Parts: sequence; C-alpha cells; structure tokens
Amino acid sequence: MRGAYPGTFDPPTIAHLAIAEAARAQCDLSDVDLVLNREPLGKSPARPLETRVAMLEAVASTRSWLHVVVTNQLHVADIAQGYDVLVLGADKWSQVLDPGFYASEHERDAAVARLPTLAVAPRHDFEVPRSCVLLDIDLSHVSSTAARAGHIDLVLPEALPFL
Repeated sequence: MRGAYPGTFDPPTIAHLAIAEAARAQCDLSDVDLVLNREPLGKSPARPLETRVAMLEAVASTRSWLHVVVTNQLHVADIAQGYDVLVLGADKWSQVLDPGFYASEHERDAAVARLPTLAVAPRHDFEVPRSCVLLDIDLSHVSSTAARAGHIDLVLPEALPFL
C-alpha cells in the first residue's frame, strides 16, 4: 500500500517525518511519497522547488520507504489519485474543505468524495474528518514557519545544509 503526503516542506521538520512514520505504521504502508507541487495552491514557499526537492531527497536517502515526487497537480484530490492513503495534517484538511480553492462547492464536494483513506495528524484548533485514521502523534507545536523563523532544532538534520 502506498501513501501520498503532499506539502511544501519548507523546510522539512521533525513533525513531517513523524507524520510520515506514523502513517506508515498505522496504515501498514510500504511506501510514502512526499509530494511537492511545482506551484503550491495558496502558498508561496520561501525556497525554490529545487532546494526543497534536494532537502527531501536527503531525508529520503536513508529511508527506503520514503520517496520524493514532484507534481503539477494543484488540488489534494488530484494528487491523491492512485494512492491508497492520503496523509495530511489537520491544517491541510481545512484547506481541502475551503470552498475558496475550488470553482464551486459542488466541485469541492466531488473532490472530497474521490479521496482515498485519510490519515490525519491532529493539530490544535483544527478539526479532523470523522472517518479517518487519526495519527497517534502530538507535534502541534512544530511548524515550518517556526523553523524558518530560526528554530532550527525543528528542522530535520539532513535538511540543515540547505538552509
């Protein structure tokens, strides 16, 4: 079974890896793909795509089950197509439900209906879907925003040379 974990990973944090590991264990995944958009929907990464790919490849290089995929797909439902599990943080789930990212609420509802099994990491102040695998981790205090602000203790060691 394969899982897709989309994000900007700017930079990849200890929480990103913990979420991938929890999804792998709890959903019995053989592989997890860290999926980067060339132009992420609703975000402007601080680092270029090539740098984010290099950071993730360094992280994945010592984990045979972890892979890096680059896509042109914008919506999470399109990214998840063909995967068994979609791995998300609860904050990303709120973006999936936001009608502002779709042409209509009907389009949003159709996208949500085609999602595979969800594995969701809880995060304070964000709801999780009712039918999902709730990942058994609590790293809500970790964010890429904090890492970019100088909390390099939150960044995965393999990514540090790229900062």
